[in-house]
Amino acid sequence: MLLRTRIIAELTALRAAARAGMIGPMAPRALAATARALRAYGPLGAATALPAHRFPDRTGLVDDRGSLTFGELDRRCNALANALRSRGIGAGATVGVLCRNHRGLLEAMSGTAKTGASILFLNTDFAAPQLRDAVVREGVTALLHDDEFSPVVDGLDLPCFTESDMDDLIRGVDDAPPPAPSQHGSLVILTSGTSGRPKGAPRAQPRSLALPGGILSKVPFRGGEAMFVGPPLFHGFGLTSALLALGLGSTLVLRRRFDAEQVLDDLERHGCTSFVAVPVMLNRVLAAPGLRARDLSRLKVIMTGGARLDAGLGERAAAAFGPSLYNFYGSTEASCITIATPDDLAAAPGCVGRPPAGTTVAILGDDDRPVPPGATGRIFVDTPARFGGYTGGGGKDEVGALMAVGDLGHLDAAGRLHVDGRADDMIVSGGENVHPGEVEDLLAAHPAIDEAAVVGVPDEEFGQRLRAYVVAAGLTGDDVRGHVAANLARHKVPRDVVFLDALPRNPAGKVLKHALDRS
Repeated sequence: MLLRTRIIAELTALRAAARAGMIGPMAPRALAATARALRAYGPLGAATALPAHRFPDRTGLVDDRGSLTFGELDRRCNALANALRSRGIGAGATVGVLCRNHRGLLEAMSGTAKTGASILFLNTDFAAPQLRDAVVREGVTALLHDDEFSPVVDGLDLPCFTESDMDDLIRGVDDAPPPAPSQHGSLVILTSGTSGRPKGAPRAQPRSLALPGGILSKVPFRGGEAMFVGPPLFHGFGLTSALLALGLGSTLVLRRRFDAEQVLDDLERHGCTSFVAVPVMLNRVLAAPGLRARDLSRLKVIMTGGARLDAGLGERAAAAFGPSLYNFYGSTEASCITIATPDDLAAAPGCVGRPPAGTTVAILGDDDRPVPPGATGRIFVDTPARFGGYTGGGGKDEVGALMAVGDLGHLDAAGRLHVDGRADDMIVSGGENVHPGEVEDLLAAHPAIDEAAVVGVPDEEFGQRLRAYVVAAGLTGDDVRGHVAANLARHKVPRDVVFLDALPRNPAGKVLKHALDRS
């Protein structure tokens, strides 16, 4: 049964990849070169080589420094790989990458992979102590980073190369493909750390089309177009999207920092047909004064993920852009889990849809048995790209072949998944269970509220009580409490309401609830 499921997933992925243009006719010489690159360097090292062999003169990347063809980008990756090899970096090494969204991150990734070294993506929000902790814990042997992070990197006892250094290295060596390494390195992505210390989640380079094909079976990305990717590429959602663009031979548009008006400029100027964003980015684009004046007629796909999509935000996006919104749900440990299509979101606003072929989703109760549709339980999954355990040891809870995600959710009658919140966020007040996501969705749908987060705080009488942190104008605490009381049960009404100018978020757009004052 398991073998049959995998075969079906691979065939579905193959058809989706071919339909999207990821697989297509190639000249014999280009086909042979593509096969050699995959065999020599693995999918990450070959990520820039594949489009370079198929479309060498097509614009492959646009960033703050200008544009590069696919051929130019891959030659720069070759040169960096050759420079790193000459400095003893290769199979068995781990190279840390501390870069924002621009060519340097892709060059560091592909160039490192071509040496056979493993790649660790580091969070650009790290302070010096956090960076040092991650570097030591993950065994980093060299670091490639943007110039702006030199003060954070200062004092690390390992070879460090700035963005400017990488440019010098690239200019100074041969840009021919490097020799095949003795082994392929792994990819390590750190967890978001929203509830504690970030952990390394390694995975071997994929040998399957199940992940990209599964996404393409749900989302109509097409090759040879242009895709703006806003989420940080050091997180799984942004990286997966960027690798999809490269695999499709699509022009990848990146900016180091997210600015809504700049995004609108890029979407219009480059004729982007797809826009990948975390929900807070989409919200800012919808609020941008220049939105109505733009010609975005080519934009047909908006994919959001990395954080919770409020139902109200999804409805506003549909009103502004039509039925083009896709909601991606995944995790660092499991990769893609489900994707909601526009039809899913119209029928069940805020849902995260259904899994692609080859992925299993189950909702289990405290007894590890499936719960009926509509009942909330723990989300368990099996995906083609799930990890095998953290670098420091340990992993996620497992039941049979299924792995816990760490979220609570429920399936509706149509089989669509709804995420109700983090398992460790559930609030027990006076013996009643409250899932903060339900209250947050209600608050976010209020026309005067921009953002809301709900947490539990200690209470002598009830054990915990609800506190709402709200970004809003012209409301009082009584207004907020009255709105919840009119729509939800009494025990779900926040006793405390705190108004903020903005909620604390990480670069991937997730609210940092541990940074909220719960005293």
